[in-house]
Amino acid sequence: MKDNHQKQNIIVVGGGIAGIAAALSAAKTGVSVLLINNEGNVGGDACTGMPILGAYSTRGEKCVGGVLDELLAVCKGFSEACIGPVCDFRTVYGLCVNPEALRLAILLLLKKYGVKLLLNAVVTDTESVNGTVTGIKVICGNGETRFFNCRYVIDATGSGNIVSRTGGKVSYGDVDRNMQPVSLVFRMANVAFEPFLRFIKENPEEALLAENPVLERSRVKAAELLYRNGYPYVALSANGKLLGTALLNKTMYPCTAMFITPVSMTNGELCINSTRLAHLDASLPENASGALLSLAEQVQTAIKFLTSQVPGFEKAVLSGIAPRLGIRETGRILGEYELKQDDIVSDRKFPDGIGLGTHHVDIHGAGTEQTRIPVKDGGAYGIPFSCLIPRYLNNVLVAGRCIASDRGANGSARVMGTCLVTGQAAGTAATLADKLRIVDFRKIDIAMLKGVLLEQGAILA
Repeated sequence: MKDNHQKQNIIVVGGGIAGIAAALSAAKTGVSVLLINNEGNVGGDACTGMPILGAYSTRGEKCVGGVLDELLAVCKGFSEACIGPVCDFRTVYGLCVNPEALRLAILLLLKKYGVKLLLNAVVTDTESVNGTVTGIKVICGNGETRFFNCRYVIDATGSGNIVSRTGGKVSYGDVDRNMQPVSLVFRMANVAFEPFLRFIKENPEEALLAENPVLERSRVKAAELLYRNGYPYVALSANGKLLGTALLNKTMYPCTAMFITPVSMTNGELCINSTRLAHLDASLPENASGALLSLAEQVQTAIKFLTSQVPGFEKAVLSGIAPRLGIRETGRILGEYELKQDDIVSDRKFPDGIGLGTHHVDIHGAGTEQTRIPVKDGGAYGIPFSCLIPRYLNNVLVAGRCIASDRGANGSARVMGTCLVTGQAAGTAATLADKLRIVDFRKIDIAMLKGVLLEQGAILA
């Protein structure tokens, strides 16, 4: 690889919410940061209308701060952009945000802190010496090849692509490389919220409710609380008569539930997450491409079901479709520590903890299969810095769902709240290493890293 063209202190690869958090937390210190994304925009799943899960515990306690607080502060400058944390009285709180306002907030903060953005660009190679990355080769959308020398790299690709290219080890899915289903979320506007919520109140068996022992245990009372709150943050259950009959009659595709999130109270707009295709490796481009076409048909089927069968949706209209597949699972790196399912459910904390995770273990399967295991007492577990450090590599960190974890732990850590935590920690650690000229992230002073994170507003305990 040529030693030419451009030099960057820190390169972040991946423009999802983890990469955004990493780039912003690093750039705000004044260090040079390049954010590379293979798509034509940034934000990923955070800008589809999906709720930000893992930012609040089941008990409703705030567990993620820092970069998230800055993003929400910008969003709140737009009318009705942030609905806020809402409980579904099933098992979680979800932070409901207007996706377009969130995307704008992301872009404005990237501009404010001087992050250099390179879109429609794919990393094709890395240059390294004894586990230390010295440069990255990128091919741009116009076919141009560029070379960047760097001191530190943050892999926020969601799949550990940079780690695998540089000699690190990555595992995929279960032992047979089966992965959680991919989805295509969509939005509908002009939904009448009150009739829909009244239907749930009068028919609590139609929704997923009262699953977590920390929340209301009566489905009837949970449905009543949902109605009183007035926020249509709820999941229509495959075991209910309405969706269940459609599944039996094959007028709906097999799914666990239709997960519904409000994004605009004024416009009656909701995000719906229900489509799914299982038993495919989404890291392979031909699989992802074919899945997108099949999921489009499922979206069409879901719209027909909602408008013809579900109270409140009679006059609803399609208002948006995610510009990308929703990918729950691909690669997980081999790191200095592997976060385990037992760590999640037992609410374990770590000496090198750099943030908190709160989401239950959540593993979707084919059709109506889904495993959900809550965190003990509805609390929050610690995320160790060591699971961000790829084994065999020195100046590379990972952020997002590809952190070192077993499959069960990944079913919790993959959500956006946790991705924000790991992204902020990775970006902050990179700036600290740059300031102190530390080449190997294992030599970072954890107490110092925690201190800087606390100054940035992160929540560590």
